[in-house]
Amino acid sequence: MKLKVTPEDFVVRELARLPVKRKGPYRLYLLEKKNWNTIDLLIRLAKLHGLPYRLFSYGGLKDRHAHTFQYVTVKHGADLTTEDKNFSFRSIGYMDRPMGPDLLEGNEFAITLRALGAGEVAMICRRVDEVRGFGFPNYFDDQRFGSMDRDLGFMAERLLKGHYNGSLQIYLTGIYPEEKKEAKERKRFFRAHWGDWAACLSRAKTTMEQKIFSLLAQKPKAYVEALRLIPGEELSLLFSAYQSFLFNELLRRVLQDLGLELAAVPGVAGPYLFYRRLERRELDYLKSLALPLAASRMAFPDARSEQLFAAILEERGIKRSDFNLRKVRQAFFKSIPRQAIVFPQDFSLEPAEPDELYPGRQKLRLSFKLPRGSYGTMLIKRLTIPQAT
Repeated sequence: MKLKVTPEDFVVRELARLPVKRKGPYRLYLLEKKNWNTIDLLIRLAKLHGLPYRLFSYGGLKDRHAHTFQYVTVKHGADLTTEDKNFSFRSIGYMDRPMGPDLLEGNEFAITLRALGAGEVAMICRRVDEVRGFGFPNYFDDQRFGSMDRDLGFMAERLLKGHYNGSLQIYLTGIYPEEKKEAKERKRFFRAHWGDWAACLSRAKTTMEQKIFSLLAQKPKAYVEALRLIPGEELSLLFSAYQSFLFNELLRRVLQDLGLELAAVPGVAGPYLFYRRLERRELDYLKSLALPLAASRMAFPDARSEQLFAAILEERGIKRSDFNLRKVRQAFFKSIPRQAIVFPQDFSLEPAEPDELYPGRQKLRLSFKLPRGSYGTMLIKRLTIPQAT
């Protein structure tokens, strides 16, 4: 099976409640894009129109390797409508407030699976019925963990433990798959020369690298002061990645604790464990279960999930109180509930067709809606778990 062969194979449209006005301080745009991630494209648009990036607001991040439609507001009156080969940014009205996640109801997906054999088509069709009846675990998917360093782990975990030097090192030297070769080489240099701040400063390129290494060159152990230079929005994303990791780990353990037969699909931050079917008691429990994201104050639905989470923190050497950061305050950990399992709505599967890109193979087209924060790619993982299960 092949996914995202072309951007049109993975189409995502935001579903939102938008208080659109005829006039207002925030201009509303529909952003259609492919081959761009949301943040990089908005930074480009801000520079193109000579505006600070902080004036741009959005509800969610959309994948680079997809054809996506999402809403963006700009706190600026001029019409910034822009058309390009791989994106369009079209003014569609005004709002009295900025766009944000709270306005999103979910996303609508249209996904094409390619290079399928006849056996794979039959298997996926059976599993569509299973998902309709039993849902699937609401994990955060791999794209949430782009900031995790494969060797050093999560920046936020080091920060929670008070390892300020290590936290800063991950922030400045973490290498991500989509980065350009020059950026990867520069970060490898920083890691190899970590502590030699003059050498690191000589290779610094971004504004943040220059600010932090300039500070450390003058005050070699000012790690906390350096961490305070990280913009709050960026730090919030790093915190969210770690909260997502802990949520996934808790959900895995809840499913294991129920004694379910589970199949594992590898992930960059741990395996995704999937069930095939549920007994009525298990289904009722999981449908009603909302697990909290990690913070100093958390509301657990039951003693079982609270005990499982306490065991996770103990294994990682963290206490709940550590989430109340005292030295780095420009962002914070906030606990919100997230459903343990999710059911796609308006779930349809078109009949298989010959795949024009892979002669002799077939393609399937799926369409469905998911609540905000749930991943279409996770549904695809569920539909294609190993046949042996």
